[in-house]
Amino acid sequence: MKIKDDFILRKVADTYVVVPVNSMTLDFNGIINLNETGAFLFELLQKGATKEELLDKMLEEYDVPQKKASEDIDIFIQKVKDADILE
Repeated sequence: MKIKDDFILRKVADTYVVVPVNSMTLDFNGIINLNETGAFLFELLQKGATKEELLDKMLEEYDVPQKKASEDIDIFIQKVKDADILE
């Protein structure tokens, strides 16, 4: 899975935001707000991480049970798909 190149992640104060660039500014209205964990996953998806890689990295970075991490990643991936920002 990979985030479309027309979306970038920026930190604004204590908030992470995803904004469209290039031609996507015409098709995508608004911004997406992410927490720290969402930004962490987004950055991995920008590099084309698989679900398994996301899970491995999340378990390395955060003290969270594997089942909970997997469920949260599934929710995040679905939201990213719903926003149509995955290639």
